[in-house]
Amino acid sequence: MRRLPVYFLLDTSGSMYGEPIQALNNALSGMISTLRTDPQALDSLWISLITFNVNAIELVPLTELVSFQLPEILCPQSGPTHTGRALELLYEKVSTDVIQGSATVKGDWKPLLFIFTDGKPSDLKLYRDMISKIKTLNFGAIVGCAAGHAANDSLLKELTDSVVHLDSTDSSTLKTFFKWVSETIEQGNKSQGTGEKVQLPPPPDEIILIV
Repeated sequence: MRRLPVYFLLDTSGSMYGEPIQALNNALSGMISTLRTDPQALDSLWISLITFNVNAIELVPLTELVSFQLPEILCPQSGPTHTGRALELLYEKVSTDVIQGSATVKGDWKPLLFIFTDGKPSDLKLYRDMISKIKTLNFGAIVGCAAGHAANDSLLKELTDSVVHLDSTDSSTLKTFFKWVSETIEQGNKSQGTGEKVQLPPPPDEIILIV
């Protein structure tokens, strides 16, 4: 079975401390549980988590869904948002993780990328330098999520046309968002092999699609 690699870049900067990071943990747990009810996802889905604050860390390397264990995600009480460093680490990992197809080998399906942030890049030059490199990785879809009033939609739009905005980072809103993410992943699974770009499912009312 060919793999569908899915990467999550998760903002764990100081502004996520407290209720937001707890809400993120709960929402991710719900998403993983939902995905495990999909037989096709269990067969093909592989997930990686990268967190970023002052540092970028591969919290969970690319792991098949059936074996995936979600660790507790923590964040400092204060600190910057090094989104550019996260993209740099992502580029390194995707370049080595994803199996490319050849005349003799069926490679992985096009990977999916979800970026969640409640702010804007503190390392803006590196962030912008990495955008062109990320776009060479041939993702099936890149979805950016700007959560809360301090999140910057326009900077995410420089990376991808698929940007959504959440009004808050409370538990209910994040659960709704990650439920929609699970639907997007399931849609991505169904579209593999068609040659078409992954079509995002209609977002619920809590999720504002930025155009």
